[in-house]
Amino acid sequence: MKMTRKWVLWLLAMLILLPSAYLLYTYQSIKTTANRIYEEREPSPVIPTFVQDRTTIRVGEKNMKDADPFTVLVLGVDQRPYDRGRSDVMILMAVNPAKGSVLIFNIPRDTRTDIVGHGTVDKINHAYAFGGVEMSVSSVENFLQFPIDYYIKVDMEGFSSIVDSLGGVTVNNHMRFEYAGYDFDQGKLNLNGDEALAFSRMRFEDPKGDLGRNARQREVLKGILNKLIRISTVFKLESLLDNIGNSVKTDISFEEMKMFVTEYRQQLNKLEQVEIAGHGQKMNGIWYYIVADQEREKITSTLRAYME
Repeated sequence: MKMTRKWVLWLLAMLILLPSAYLLYTYQSIKTTANRIYEEREPSPVIPTFVQDRTTIRVGEKNMKDADPFTVLVLGVDQRPYDRGRSDVMILMAVNPAKGSVLIFNIPRDTRTDIVGHGTVDKINHAYAFGGVEMSVSSVENFLQFPIDYYIKVDMEGFSSIVDSLGGVTVNNHMRFEYAGYDFDQGKLNLNGDEALAFSRMRFEDPKGDLGRNARQREVLKGILNKLIRISTVFKLESLLDNIGNSVKTDISFEEMKMFVTEYRQQLNKLEQVEIAGHGQKMNGIWYYIVADQEREKITSTLRAYME
């Protein structure tokens, strides 16, 4: 009888300890991967004057524990063997739990603007080639006249694995086209990683050119965000982080990721989009996207009002 009781107690102990040990292992695994993709943003060599006094934009510092609104700049980078490459995808996400939504919009890569810290006026996507993430963020802050809280840099070659790790994405395609060996019908589509990458890259066959491609990139990002919002526990991050570990860098910490899963996720239920209007123009033989001052002020006002 005593032997039987000992066996029962031993089995009960195993039933309690083994899951706990597994959860601890999983937690540590997630934390290790999150720390691996974490890359703190170095201060820019030139800080836009409005950022030096952030009280003109937002009172107080953001505090994830208080579920404050925050901004994220997503950079899709084509890495090259002998240089940084360029950020061919630049999307801003403004997250406001109080409004229960995320505002997203592209910054057209050919946008002609000041490259902060380089002393030139150039295409905004060249900022990454000149000064990496720091110069990209500072140039976007200067262009929008609004601070960027976080960045996420994605190597486009690893983009497909991110989509696959989420089980694919659902997009709404506004025009039928063929690209890179894929046939994309009009309407709602379920795409795997390779298909999503091709879908977001097509440009020349679209009557809207870059603007049409920007819209498809936002569709893919919407699909990714819809999947991310459904992540219900910290531990479901393990598979995702394992898959993106070699393709993503961010200054969102592990603690902030946990806070997003536990505090922010349940408050976000819709995605909103805006588009930066402009026109194409050749200057000295180079094609630029020109955004008028009035349009920049309009986007800035929209962003400020959204984040209040």
